[in-house]
Amino acid sequence: MGLDAALAIARSGLLHTQRALAASANDVANAETPGHTKKTIATRAVVVGQDGIGVRSLAPSRDVDEALVTELDSRRAAAAGAEVRLRLLQGIETAHGNPENGDGLGDLTAALRTGFEDLRADPSEAGRQTSVVMDATALATRLNEISRAVGDARQQAQDGVVAEVARINDVLRQVADLTLRIRDEIALTGSAAALEDRRDTAIATLSESIEVRALKREDGGLVLVARNGLVLPLDPRSDAFSTADAMLGPTAFHGAGGSIPGIMLGGRDVTGVLAGGRLAEYVALRDQTLPRYQSELDLAAANTAARFEAQGLRLFTDATGAVPDAALPYAASTMVGFAGTIRVNAAVEGNPALLRDGTHAVVDDPAGPSAFTPNPAGGPASFVTLLDRVLDFTFGAQAQANVAWAPIATGGLGPDGTLSSPFGAPPTLEGYTALLTATQTADRNAASAALAGAEAMKQGLETRFNQRSGVDVDSEMAAMVTLQNAYAANARVMSTVQAMWDALLGAVR
Repeated sequence: MGLDAALAIARSGLLHTQRALAASANDVANAETPGHTKKTIATRAVVVGQDGIGVRSLAPSRDVDEALVTELDSRRAAAAGAEVRLRLLQGIETAHGNPENGDGLGDLTAALRTGFEDLRADPSEAGRQTSVVMDATALATRLNEISRAVGDARQQAQDGVVAEVARINDVLRQVADLTLRIRDEIALTGSAAALEDRRDTAIATLSESIEVRALKREDGGLVLVARNGLVLPLDPRSDAFSTADAMLGPTAFHGAGGSIPGIMLGGRDVTGVLAGGRLAEYVALRDQTLPRYQSELDLAAANTAARFEAQGLRLFTDATGAVPDAALPYAASTMVGFAGTIRVNAAVEGNPALLRDGTHAVVDDPAGPSAFTPNPAGGPASFVTLLDRVLDFTFGAQAQANVAWAPIATGGLGPDGTLSSPFGAPPTLEGYTALLTATQTADRNAASAALAGAEAMKQGLETRFNQRSGVDVDSEMAAMVTLQNAYAANARVMSTVQAMWDALLGAVR
């Protein structure tokens, strides 16, 4: 081997070890940077004829399992969605009260029944009458509070939709810009590993908002496909999605004739086909879960007011003094939002003796309550006819003997009538309100369990990803020592060749 060849080989070795050392140092420096993956500088022997004349460093490369990345992004979407659901349902659970303390809807309904039982023992006793009014007020207040919590959560969901759309558009523009740069870099150098790390990090962020799958091409190009098959456009200069702000009330809904703006993609309303991530969870809460909650609360309030009204006691009304007709279909009726406005009848508050005497007469209805005539002014102080009707029928399963109450609706719910309760309605007010609380608060527990499971899966996949593609600082430091030794060896070769050249030139002179 000639001196020129030895010098060339040593020089190429120095250059490679220098690049490898720089890559290792960069990996160590960015070991805690989210999304950074280990970069490997591979070499290729340079051969002329049968003789090796050195090595050539290849472009930095990543060892990334794309299937693992896709699954990890899916778990990120699940965890983000579960976190949203848990956060929005927590306030509703709190508003329902604690059944252990006896302040859930079912407990307050039972307390009202107990108050009427106490009043029957002495119908004229003012203290007992006032106590019943207080029990009724507590029940109405609890319905108001839960309804308000549901409305607040639904507005938060709508605001969350708008925020997530803006976030998705921003990240899609980042991904589009990085993709253009990656394609250019690959065309020039054959690799764009650092930029691919940044793009993967952006896609991971995107997947928390909307679950996507990244289909990558060898030239650095990319196609993003949502879980439902939507292809997301990548344009660094324009937004992919659009929507609008809205203030939601109990009657608001999305769809034909509704007032809630849709989520548009390329001129198409994709609100109903979104799946995975925070955006889809906000939509599901806004358009399904929370309107169903509101409907169930409204039905509890309306049927409570209506069953008292049917027996001759207008105990509960709305702010105008009216009682909704619980026999009508829920959607578009005056029951919508009634849980938020229900209150104790002002006439009863002003004259609690009406609890004993009744507020109005009832005409006999073979399919409903029997006839009732209120206790007239100056009538017997021990009048118990109304109290017996309330205890036997308002709180019972029948409107009169052998005539069942019409069942509380479980279908046709929501402001557009498209939702259904996930349970069969018990025939009594106490049973329905207790089941309503149990079902709605159980959703919060289910969301908590779903979040814990999704987080555990995500963390497990992140561990697998880091083991394969992440930076192990100890291994990198050991590799740097090896590279430093290699650098020193090549430097000694060059030094020896230089000394030989000097000796040769000296002999010639």
